[in-house]
Amino acid sequence: MVDRTGHRTVPETPRRTHRLSGSRYGNRPTMKDVAARAGVGLKTVSRVVNGEPGVTPETERRVQESIEALGFRRNDSARVLRKGRTASVGLVLEDLADPFYGPLSRAVEEVARAHGALLINGSSAEDADREQELVLALCARRVDGLVVIPAGDDHRYLEPELRAGVATVFVDRPAGRIDADVVVSDNYGGARDGVAHLIAHGHRRIGFIGDMPGIHTASERLRGYRAAMEDAGIPVEDAWMSLGVTDPERVRRATEEMLSCPDPVTAVFTGNNRVTVTVIRVLSERSRPVALVGFDDIELADLLRPGLTVVAQDSAALGRTAAERLFRQLDGTLLAPERIELPTKLITRGSGELPPAD
Repeated sequence: MVDRTGHRTVPETPRRTHRLSGSRYGNRPTMKDVAARAGVGLKTVSRVVNGEPGVTPETERRVQESIEALGFRRNDSARVLRKGRTASVGLVLEDLADPFYGPLSRAVEEVARAHGALLINGSSAEDADREQELVLALCARRVDGLVVIPAGDDHRYLEPELRAGVATVFVDRPAGRIDADVVVSDNYGGARDGVAHLIAHGHRRIGFIGDMPGIHTASERLRGYRAAMEDAGIPVEDAWMSLGVTDPERVRRATEEMLSCPDPVTAVFTGNNRVTVTVIRVLSERSRPVALVGFDDIELADLLRPGLTVVAQDSAALGRTAAERLFRQLDGTLLAPERIELPTKLITRGSGELPPAD
């Protein structure tokens, strides 16, 4: 299915979480709602929420039950504006230092600014526990919505927040075990195109060096690599594939092993920009030319000799699409969760067009 912006959308298979028909994004439960449900006064709710004395055990139990039922969260920022909105949204990134996330973050911020909202962002450092801690901290400060690049694969901790009306869109990778909007690049198709490009230039021994296998983008790019090799009838050697941390030492070791194994590779496909940078350094130290195609563009790629051929994804478009979807939720357009997949683009500059050296 193609929407009005030209993006391909794939309906999500219904899973465990369902949006309540009566909920409205941005319309969060208040202490007044808790008090009404529990049949107590606002001061009593305040005492329970803040852990103050003067409340009987039975009354505290009723208030806590109401809090759980409504998905109430204490307003830590005390900045609730008219209509119960704080005019703020949260962005949870994997790594603030990664250049891929700069344009994405900027795009989310520009959309938020156009809607009169403040963007609050933070980094999970690819740690699932830290992601959950950061997301719930933002919810405690009553952000109206969240854009999340997930580090974990189980997001059921967000179910109370979704039921309470926190608009949430995942970007770059899908959520785990909940029903939520996601905006991703065509990782599988992009990798398949990049490897097919190397095959078209005569390569048969092509290495793949990627990120951790549990990461959605890494596994999809590996799947695209395998598909291109299978399409060409090329059996893949185990020694030609390496997934793991993007630490330069690990990537360097993997590259050198591929280049020195009994059937050394004549080309390498790299799974992300951090891997690509290390592989470029390793190849620059060798006299035998090795073709290279990287997933993600990098700064100064066109100034290398030869220039770096890449499968480019539009990180700004990812952020902008996710943020626009978020504010459509906040504006009251209740839509079924969708998977929106943006295309990638193969940019040829020379490194991917080198012929096999043997």
